[in-house]
Amino acid sequence: MASIRQTSKALSVNPLRVSQPMGAALAFLGLNRAIPLEHGAQGCTAFSKVFFTRHFREPVPFQTTAMDMVSTIMGSNERLQEGLETVIAENRPEVVGVISTGLAEMQGSDVEGVVRGFRAGHEGRAEVVAVSTTDTLGGLESGYALAVRAIIDRMVLPGAGLRRPAGPPRINLLASSMLTPADLEAIRDWVDSFGLDVVILPDLSGSLDGHLSHEGYTTLTTGGTRREEIAGMGGAALTIVLGDSLAAAADLLQERTGVPDLRLPGLMSLADCDAFIQALVDVSGKPAPARIVRQREQLLDALVDSYAALGDMRIAVGADADQLVAFSRLFDDVGLRLVTAVSPCRTDALLQLPLPEVIIGDFEDLEDHARQQGAQLLIGNSHALQSAGRLGIPLLRAGFPQYDVYGASARQWVGYRGARQLIFEMANLLAGQRTGAIAPYHSPLRQDFSAAAAASTADLSAGSPRL
Repeated sequence: MASIRQTSKALSVNPLRVSQPMGAALAFLGLNRAIPLEHGAQGCTAFSKVFFTRHFREPVPFQTTAMDMVSTIMGSNERLQEGLETVIAENRPEVVGVISTGLAEMQGSDVEGVVRGFRAGHEGRAEVVAVSTTDTLGGLESGYALAVRAIIDRMVLPGAGLRRPAGPPRINLLASSMLTPADLEAIRDWVDSFGLDVVILPDLSGSLDGHLSHEGYTTLTTGGTRREEIAGMGGAALTIVLGDSLAAAADLLQERTGVPDLRLPGLMSLADCDAFIQALVDVSGKPAPARIVRQREQLLDALVDSYAALGDMRIAVGADADQLVAFSRLFDDVGLRLVTAVSPCRTDALLQLPLPEVIIGDFEDLEDHARQQGAQLLIGNSHALQSAGRLGIPLLRAGFPQYDVYGASARQWVGYRGARQLIFEMANLLAGQRTGAIAPYHSPLRQDFSAAAAASTADLSAGSPRL
């Protein structure tokens, strides 16, 4: 079991933490015809929207109550009331996610009270879900988890939808913030191959997967989990929870519906993928399709093929807890050594990581500890690029945000196929880190043979790494 150490620096250098309101907004962006409404200053929302737009490279629906100096001092409840009325009248959403920010929390705005009063006078209109996510606590993962729990608390009512619907059996999937739209699309394909229906909450695969809609420009999300699907989650045969951060949301869903659940820390390791497939086999009563069995065999072959390149290599990871745990479980399959783990927020899930110490800190802490441990590969979001350059090791981009590459949302990490591709990518990145490589033979009788070529061959044979 790992111990957790909180850094005591007076400031954060190159922060790893992403704010809670951004995490909550990400969850609401996975609902159909929804719009997040941040109760705070206009700049806070603009900052979040820029990050989402650069990461997903899509227009992102977002609104703000635009608190100013007067409303901050004199009270902002009326501004929130007006903001809700305007957003619903002009956009006609099915769901509005009201997200508090650090400014609203410090000002003492009664967000829950305003929302309750608004609902009383606007029955039958949009569903309004409020979530408290101050910037000074937690991070993207915790804000996302709080929003998922708030959605369940408001939209899955006790005794609602508990009868099994006609047709194929249904499962619920609570999806962690670490899953990309491509991950969720791959999971849906797995479930469909067993003849099952699935309700994914939240479902970014329909809203932020990067598709051109026939509707053209819209101020609401296009795709995602529908309002009636959430209300009927009690009619499922099983709930599968991916990510330890969603434990509170899973507890509430089970309490409300009585649906049994299976909780997995991720879907990257062989054991977790096998447990997921076995659950689908049990619910459907059907054997695993041949193509999924084939994908598993391909992953096993990739583990054999890449062992020489990956075995005992030293990895440093900076990420939220769910993603850290998922990576560590895959590393155990491959034979990689996780030597440095830095997370922005303390959670109990970090205790299960297979190393002596986990650091709660920033990318400066990741860089310093990775240097001490002799890390050979760095894993983190785009903010880790400069650290990787100073360390002289390759960077595998993972997590949020990724603003200097294309296709971050289209990258599949989970399942047998996603794990296989990740193994190959790590092997290719680390191939240049091995020393003592066998140099290609250059005959001195060749007409174009030069002293430079001879010197480079001699250097490689002597064990100097060539990057």
